[in-house]
Amino acid sequence: MSIEVTEVSKFFGDQSALNKVSFKVEKPEIVGFLGPNGAGKSTMMKILTTYIQPTSGMARVNGYDIVADKQKVQQSVGYLPEHNPLYLDLYIKEYLAFNAQIYKVSKQRIEEVIALTGLSAEIHKKIGQLSKGYRQRVGLANALLHNPEVLILDEPTTGLDPNQLTEIRQLIKTIGKTKTVFLSTHIMQEVEAMCDRVIIINKGEIVADKKLEVLRESKEQTVVVEFDYRVEEAFLLKLPKVERVVNTSGFVYEITFKTQEDMRSSVFDFAHDNQLKILQLNQKNASLESLFRELTTNIK
Repeated sequence: MSIEVTEVSKFFGDQSALNKVSFKVEKPEIVGFLGPNGAGKSTMMKILTTYIQPTSGMARVNGYDIVADKQKVQQSVGYLPEHNPLYLDLYIKEYLAFNAQIYKVSKQRIEEVIALTGLSAEIHKKIGQLSKGYRQRVGLANALLHNPEVLILDEPTTGLDPNQLTEIRQLIKTIGKTKTVFLSTHIMQEVEAMCDRVIIINKGEIVADKKLEVLRESKEQTVVVEFDYRVEEAFLLKLPKVERVVNTSGFVYEITFKTQEDMRSSVFDFAHDNQLKILQLNQKNASLESLFRELTTNIK
């Protein structure tokens, strides 16, 4: 087990940041730790990297206890914090060589991570001359220097332009083929683009933990229909698999179904049976982002 978290809670004074959080991550797997700002993502990351200790509960990384085996955890984890700390006056290779001495790794490994993270073309530049995307690459290269089994990335794509996003996503996906990658984000699209699995946290509690394909299958489906006459919502609620009905304007209704099956035929049959004419009938699939909003706004 690459990461094992059991009943972890963290309090800052009277403020609860995490409340009995539990989950496990296998290798190789890319897991997105998703939640709104202030949900507890960075707190969990800091606990897993031994920067802070939990108030209660237990966590292991690569089999090492984060409290009893603190140094071994640090040696086996690569960490890229949200605010990537870099020495801007150093050249890329200088910076990596400095950290390689700390990790006691060979010069050959420096060349390997430069090639792996696509930094070769920029190697002649100081870090301060690099774009945000290439600075993130330097941070990833540094996190990979000691060839850790687990990579923990806190908001790795924040502030990147669309081209940089694509490049960093692909890099993380490549790394995730052989290592465990645990990354936090508040952007659902990032999880969809990179991850095998998503753990959603809200107000310090886990509200979902599913494989991404399962999460996609559980999406809602919304059918937008306009009749030629007003219909009581109670009648539409009797349709199979209906979750909710909203009369958006006039004779237009948004009917949300808890299924992936195309339910337009059921709406058509309803209209026929009730001698209604359909003026428009469209399917509107709820996105993963919509599901995320539902999970993180309807929680107590």
